Amino acid sequence: MKNTILTSIVLAFTLGATQVNAESTLDRIKASGKITIGYRENADPISYSIDGKPVGYAIDVCHNVADEIKKTLQMPNLNVEYKVEHPMTRIPDLITGNIDLECGTTTHIIQRDEIVDFSTAYFVTDVGVAVKKKSHINKLDDLIGRPVVLTKGTTSEKYMMSLKRTDVLNFKNLYGADNKESFDSLSSDRVVGWAMDENTLVTFIAKSQNPTDYKILDGGLSKEPYSIMMAKNSPKLKAIADQVITHMWNSGEMGKLYQKWFQSPIKPSNINLNVPPSASFKALEKQPTDKGIDLP
Repeated sequence: MKNTILTSIVLAFTLGATQVNAESTLDRIKASGKITIGYRENADPISYSIDGKPVGYAIDVCHNVADEIKKTLQMPNLNVEYKVEHPMTRIPDLITGNIDLECGTTTHIIQRDEIVDFSTAYFVTDVGVAVKKKSHINKLDDLIGRPVVLTKGTTSEKYMMSLKRTDVLNFKNLYGADNKESFDSLSSDRVVGWAMDENTLVTFIAKSQNPTDYKILDGGLSKEPYSIMMAKNSPKLKAIADQVITHMWNSGEMGKLYQKWFQSPIKPSNINLNVPPSASFKALEKQPTDKGIDLP
């Protein structure tokens, strides 16, 4: 077992001691007459909100999963509710039953497997570092000794800090409470770089006032598979999610979702991110998997 256990995992494990494991998540959904889905409110185009309504690539995927749960439980009128989640609360809320599924931008890392389950991945992105072109930073080594912001509680933060601990990349780390705060640090020149998954970086850059001011360093950093996260007490629920997502990959529906959210105008600003599918995305499309990544 690695020593780099995430803070959120430790917290979730502690809370897990109070969890009643007698009933599965599916049992709880059936008894309550509702399914509660956690989502991110500002991780567009994957998971975000417009006027309080959750939308995005992951929301579309989880809508299909919720429909299949209704069929499995023979409850066509099952209510679907949504709850905003944050990196530091998502795992505890799953374990304590405050949410049933988490449909955001959560990376499946194997260190989390002891306390939560993950579906087959519905998306994959790479970790990158956004910088301003005027900084003349052209490669990762140019970040040595320079301030780089990390969004607290994210997998990208843990990955970058592991590089720092092992002296692979000795930068000065600063933290943003969320992605907006991290990008604000970069745009205001308080830092020279923001390390995050490239999907998030591309989205924030496209929405900025001067998108051409930025670039993303090509460093070949870690891949991040996004999966639906759920408590470790309902293998039937995982099987439903796996079946739905695998079918979406094999039928071409996931590719259509990519075109909808990454290559078409999206609300509320009608910005077209115009991002072609990455090699990692195409590989997952050919061979869907629920395998997680291992943090160094």
